[in-house]
Amino acid sequence: MARLHGFPKKQVLDIYEKMILSRRLDDKMLIMLKQGKSFFHIGASGHEAAQLAAAVLIESGKDWSFPYYRDGAYCIGLGMTSREHLLGFLAKADDPSSGGRQMPQHYGHKDLRIVSQSSPTGTQFLQAVGCAMARKKENSKEIVYVSSGEGTTSQGDFHEALNWASNAKAPVIFHIQDNEYAISTHKSEQTAGSVYNMTAGYKNLSRYDVDGTDFFETNLAFRQAIDRARKGKGPSVIISNVVRLLPHSSSDDQRKYRTEEDLDEDKKRDPIKVLEDQCLKEKFISSNEFKKIRDTVTTQIDEDAQWAEEQSYPEPSTALNHIYSSDSINDEIDYEPISDKIVIVDAINHALKEEMDRNEKIVVYGQDIADPKGGVFTATKGLSDKFGNERVFNSPLAESSIIGTAVGMSIAGYKPVVEIQFGDYLWTAMMQIRNEVSTMRYRSNNAWTCPMVIRVPVGGYIHGGLCHSQSIDGYFIHMPGIYIAYPSSAADAKGLLKMACRMNDPVLFMEHKGLYRQGYAATEEPDKEYLLPFGKGRIVSPGEDITIITWGAMVQKSIEAVQSLGLDNGQVEIIDLRTLNPIDMKLIESSIQKTSKVLVVHEDNFTNGPGAEISALVADKYFELLDGPVRRVAAKDSPVPFNWLLEEKVLPQTEDVVIAIEELLEY
Repeated sequence: MARLHGFPKKQVLDIYEKMILSRRLDDKMLIMLKQGKSFFHIGASGHEAAQLAAAVLIESGKDWSFPYYRDGAYCIGLGMTSREHLLGFLAKADDPSSGGRQMPQHYGHKDLRIVSQSSPTGTQFLQAVGCAMARKKENSKEIVYVSSGEGTTSQGDFHEALNWASNAKAPVIFHIQDNEYAISTHKSEQTAGSVYNMTAGYKNLSRYDVDGTDFFETNLAFRQAIDRARKGKGPSVIISNVVRLLPHSSSDDQRKYRTEEDLDEDKKRDPIKVLEDQCLKEKFISSNEFKKIRDTVTTQIDEDAQWAEEQSYPEPSTALNHIYSSDSINDEIDYEPISDKIVIVDAINHALKEEMDRNEKIVVYGQDIADPKGGVFTATKGLSDKFGNERVFNSPLAESSIIGTAVGMSIAGYKPVVEIQFGDYLWTAMMQIRNEVSTMRYRSNNAWTCPMVIRVPVGGYIHGGLCHSQSIDGYFIHMPGIYIAYPSSAADAKGLLKMACRMNDPVLFMEHKGLYRQGYAATEEPDKEYLLPFGKGRIVSPGEDITIITWGAMVQKSIEAVQSLGLDNGQVEIIDLRTLNPIDMKLIESSIQKTSKVLVVHEDNFTNGPGAEISALVADKYFELLDGPVRRVAAKDSPVPFNWLLEEKVLPQTEDVVIAIEELLEY
């Protein structure tokens, strides 16, 4: 049988057909765009050979893919049909990528193990590494493919991913498709040297620099890299030098920043033309055979486009579906105490031990969390000794890495419980949390989920200064797709964390470090069956005259304020919300029906803090029940300083709560 570079004729024709299919899809979508049938397009034209060189070696439905928005030909190579591409382009209900929830070319396909992608560049790298780490734990031969353009290598997540993947010898293939332009910016303005040279120095990392317009040359590199990954030898990065034959997207005009000569040179390197020339030169395939394929595909695309136009759009009533899982435990479970007083940090430790015993897929990691240290606050003390370094391990000093890899691990079937040392350091991971963790279920139309727990110490009153004392409530309380716990007692901490470990959604678990070892926050320890549902506040003390809504360290401040006023028992009702998403509005309503007055006490900033939203909800829903203004006590609109006198001035104090109670009682 005749072969070209080891490929039989039938396979080369199939590859050519897929290249033409991808190209014709680009052409057709641009026509439909001009007809007003959709609103955005970003194409693969010029990248087809490099993408298919990888796709033919991927075991579709077994291996994992984290593509980027220009990977149309790659997805075709894995089995994504032209009809499925068009459903996504037209935002139809049956679009397998997102059900019309994302822009076109944001690929995802559960059956093909194409993991849902989002628009931010670079977030997929760490997710791919996390997924690869999970496959390695299973001793699987599965590999993970992740790709981007060369511009995205400027992102820190790329280098963090290379570092972790190389250190862990993770079976992941990084494909950098270098078309020389990051939107309109040439790579000479992006990279100090070449991407290939920039990736030198990582141990266990194999590197390849290939002509991405040449299918055969690029395929050889992928063959070597994938074989190496399956044998457990570690990751590879493949830089394929390609051409971008279309503008960055349909909203771009590259003639504004590229010369005609430059564009003409790219056309000479068209990968379809390169493949045709290679085959014709060797008399391997005739020009008539190529023409027949082109004609057939053109007809097919026209028919598929007509079919796709006839398909239904999503029902408007489904717009709010799949923000969260439909699974929930709604009733609080009574518990039997198993010990005398336990402090919060020990309750958290015990909850982790119990849940790790229960679920072998739970992995715990973060900075300095392994023994002998066991975390900055010793919350994870003893866990790595008990469960081993495969399940409890230290991470690199990189918060985005921690969250990004946790996304990949959770997608691959694990339950990561990760620790960020301080809320003040969470911000480098904000892209991963906001655009990836909280949206994964929604943007994939429930195809992909990343149930994980992010533990993070927060809050002040510890003289920690600007980078160890801030509150983060207000940044996250309005973020759909992620639950928020904020316990004020040891029993609540244990019950909520155990619940978080069993939920099918991501959870941000806030732990006030000032409460970790406080005697007033200590309780009897609940047994291992205790689960505390989210959205179930508790009445700390009943009352008839004023409702205080609070959480975290402010629960004790509120108790102290009531005590200092010497009020009769039953005057002030204190509600500990326990979770900030969801908020127990039913409990708040029942309390307001009795008291008609509301005071919200919280530690975050006053302006635009969570108290503002709670106050607005109360005023909106229960205005007719109120007998006075909704008041707030909160921190000043300032960072929390180190000096203890300055700190006291910024953070809410018991006396502030006292004054607010007195003023409300006058109404």
